[in-house]
Amino acid sequence: MNAPALRRALTRTSTVAALTGLLALGLAACGDSEEESKGTESQTRTFEADNGEIEIPASPERVVATGYAVPVLIESGADLVGISQWSRGTALMDADDLATYEELEKVAGESAAETNYEAIAGLRPDLIVIGVPAPALVDVDMDRLEDIAPVVVLGPAAPDGWRELAERQADAAGATEGFEATKAAYEERAAELSEKYGEVLADLDFGHVGAYGDVSAGTFHREYAGSWGTNIAGDLGVQYYGEPSEPGEGAEAVTEYPSIEELPEKLGEADVITYTVGPDGKPDDAVQYVLDHKLWQNLPAVKADRAFGVRYTEAATFASAIKTLDSLDAALEPLLP
Repeated sequence: MNAPALRRALTRTSTVAALTGLLALGLAACGDSEEESKGTESQTRTFEADNGEIEIPASPERVVATGYAVPVLIESGADLVGISQWSRGTALMDADDLATYEELEKVAGESAAETNYEAIAGLRPDLIVIGVPAPALVDVDMDRLEDIAPVVVLGPAAPDGWRELAERQADAAGATEGFEATKAAYEERAAELSEKYGEVLADLDFGHVGAYGDVSAGTFHREYAGSWGTNIAGDLGVQYYGEPSEPGEGAEAVTEYPSIEELPEKLGEADVITYTVGPDGKPDDAVQYVLDHKLWQNLPAVKADRAFGVRYTEAATFASAIKTLDSLDAALEPLLP
């Protein structure tokens, strides 16, 4: 009971009336507490995740994120208190997002096996978003995490699945508004480039050399439509032809690792070839191995000076993919009449 109410009760002329007033106020307070408790309990929702239907806070306030969820939730402005390491994506972050990444406590390493459960528990999260591929979950002690907070597993299954994945991750973390803003900016830039290059791209077949070949094994990384290095280019009208010799599930449906001797067979029909380079514009060893090979020099697209390096092909969020679009714009400029 607050002080004014107490004073009013004590000034009543009847002791019985005073007691009655106190009792009534006490019952009202109890009623208010019960209603508040019910309201708090009802502020949850059922979320469909890779690990089933999970009851999560409707508006999470202390979120821990790992894996692919890290850059998405930073860009979307989620209420993060801890994250895993994600050094592979720091070159794709703008200054503000990078500052946020560096400031947040790191509760796991680059791999799922490097999870610090004590550190996560110490942050008292009300939601944990695990953004690793399903095979990596064998390295995560889900029981320990679930004892700390509700756990939502939302990991990638295919290279081009990051769009839907990012949206679901942001939704789970209560950061849809921020996510929609980055998505809108990306779509605006993609539409601009689609209009700019639409006519010239319509009649061209592209091929792509990715960054995951194995020099020691004499293989290179051939990526098709929908793969890591090609899916963003597809949003502005680039057409990557062909498919793997033996398509599989997930990434194996859009990528393969042929021997270097198969360069003419795998890329000989390409009118234009793109290849992955680092943020500094330089190819890594696996790509340089291809560029230095005599069979590469004899490809029709290479002879026609239509082989272009593209930066930031590993982008897997809308904000970072804008950098990929900008790189594609610079790379494809020579195709314009």
